[in-house]
Amino acid sequence: MNAGGSAKAALLTEDLKHRNETRHAPRRPRDAASLILVDRSHDSPRVLVGRRGKAHTFMPEMYVFPGGRRDPEDNRVRLARPLNEAVTEQLLRRTQARFGENAARGLAVAAAREMMEEAHLSLTPDGEPEPLRPDVSHFRLLARAITPPGMPRRFDTRFFVCFTDEIEADTEKVRESDELQDLTWIPIDSHDSVALPRITKVVLTDLKEALDADRTLPFQRQIPFYYFRNGRFVRELI
Repeated sequence: MNAGGSAKAALLTEDLKHRNETRHAPRRPRDAASLILVDRSHDSPRVLVGRRGKAHTFMPEMYVFPGGRRDPEDNRVRLARPLNEAVTEQLLRRTQARFGENAARGLAVAAAREMMEEAHLSLTPDGEPEPLRPDVSHFRLLARAITPPGMPRRFDTRFFVCFTDEIEADTEKVRESDELQDLTWIPIDSHDSVALPRITKVVLTDLKEALDADRTLPFQRQIPFYYFRNGRFVRELI
């Protein structure tokens, strides 16, 4: 882990130590996915976030990317266009034997479904026979993070990225839902105007660094994996 990666992991560890939250019994993390929509038409790319309601058990009143857990039905949803093979291969890294290509595809479907449910933005091309048959061919995998033990909810989240100019969906139709309010586009390098979880800030830093290295964000690349081990966060490239 390089110096920059160590600093990010240390920030996550320090943030966890200072949280005034009730610790919960250990539980297994659930597979989840978030979709980071990137508008690169500005000098500083912008991403879509929304505020979670105060009644949420997990990250209440924080601004997050649209996303949620992978449901079993997501594995069986047909796709208008599949994931890039490199992204599927990335999703299969560091997983249990029972996690196969159907589960990997299900994560992409979960990201698209949550975008539709939380931001009313459908990634299903016109003319498809079902309302949920998304085109996920432009999804890149940016990062992966597992919620540490003791939290009220634990997720093994994959953060996908998609550029707005690559998809057929009309981003002007984005609107809030019961799950996410105050949907807003924030610059990736200036986001103090909204309350973001520390992991979201770290992932945005990863996104900025990746775009600075190559604005096209290649499909085939190593991604950071954040997880908790021996009392601290670790950042590993996989």
